[in-house]
Amino acid sequence: MSTKSRSSLAPHPSPLAPFVVLGGAGAMGRLTVKDLFETAPSAKIVVADFNLPAAKKLTQTYRNPRIQATFSDISDPKATLALLKNSFAVINCAPYAWNLQVMRTALHAGCHYLDLGGLFYTTQKQLELDSDFKKAGLTALLGIGAAPGITNLLARFAADQMEKVFEIHCRVGGIDETKVIHPSPLSSSYSLETILEEFSSPPAIFSKKQFIFPEPMSGREEYAFPPPIGTQKIMYTLHSEVATLPLTYKKKGIQEVSFKIGFGENFTKKIELLKDLGFTSKQPVPINGAEVIPRHVLVKLVNALPKPVTQGPLKQQEILRSVVKGIRHSKKETWVVDCRVAGIPKWDMGIDADTGCPPSIAAQMLARGEIKTTGAIPPEIAIPPQSFFKELKKRGMHVTHQILGDNQQSKVETQG
Repeated sequence: MSTKSRSSLAPHPSPLAPFVVLGGAGAMGRLTVKDLFETAPSAKIVVADFNLPAAKKLTQTYRNPRIQATFSDISDPKATLALLKNSFAVINCAPYAWNLQVMRTALHAGCHYLDLGGLFYTTQKQLELDSDFKKAGLTALLGIGAAPGITNLLARFAADQMEKVFEIHCRVGGIDETKVIHPSPLSSSYSLETILEEFSSPPAIFSKKQFIFPEPMSGREEYAFPPPIGTQKIMYTLHSEVATLPLTYKKKGIQEVSFKIGFGENFTKKIELLKDLGFTSKQPVPINGAEVIPRHVLVKLVNALPKPVTQGPLKQQEILRSVVKGIRHSKKETWVVDCRVAGIPKWDMGIDADTGCPPSIAAQMLARGEIKTTGAIPPEIAIPPQSFFKELKKRGMHVTHQILGDNQQSKVETQG
């Protein structure tokens, strides 16, 4: 794939067509709903969720007829098809295991599709629907959250400047100094189910022009992020950037792509212990004549714990980084492109804003005709990065880059 190989024009959206947010009452979905409501003043929004009481409670806080709640059971394709017909786009914030089914339903319904990522393998399967979406004149944006999503666009911003691209390495680190009453023993702004999958699955690495799959939680190293985050211990995890970036930049000579993230040493040790005890397994275990899945039990127990109560303002910081190595103007260069995230206090959002806001931004860019590429495609192919960065800046997320040449001198520039 190439960032310049498509020219099909996506259908012009009806101004009356709503955005449907699947899982709209969930942790990420409600952030997407908030962004849509606050930044698209004429948009109609459908908060679709299996937990209808939660969806109704959320929509009632807005007190506006343009946002409505509805019941959604995505295991029922016919009901989902009826829900998506006559909508502009579906923003899928449900667990990634449903991506393919929801994506096919969106295709049949004739609406655009966006999701938060498919954890490598599901993304690979979703890419196979590229020609179907292209024939229908529709866009399916695969993985438009923080990582994947923003990380892909940071990589594209640098890669667009280069004649050759040899390496892309995505790195994520953050800190949370918020005071919390009764903190959860496994507190994270990410989906626990997805984290357990990342910790227990062999990560994908593109190395020497082929995929390799080392041991879970491997490649641990001390990595220096800018202050106030500082040095963190990061590791390889399974991620969708590694599924798409090697395809996108094949013609530019890509040889290496990797993804590493830091979760905090205390959190990592807890997950590692649970993994060693078998609690991250999805294999059924017989207990007293019944079969239970350890991971499902763990997630159920953690989700049943009282929600932590913050004391004072949120104090969180995150860096999304893509390091791109290649050749520009016949010289070797390394570009370090960062997105700094500190939350959106006026919306009571923490650093998870970098996951919840991007699908809203991209859906609105589709509606305005700023994304013209059709097919089932990753962000780095479809989305103009600098336009996207300007939208991030409006939400307090700032993109900067450094250029390191042969002599390792650098300069820092702000984008957006």
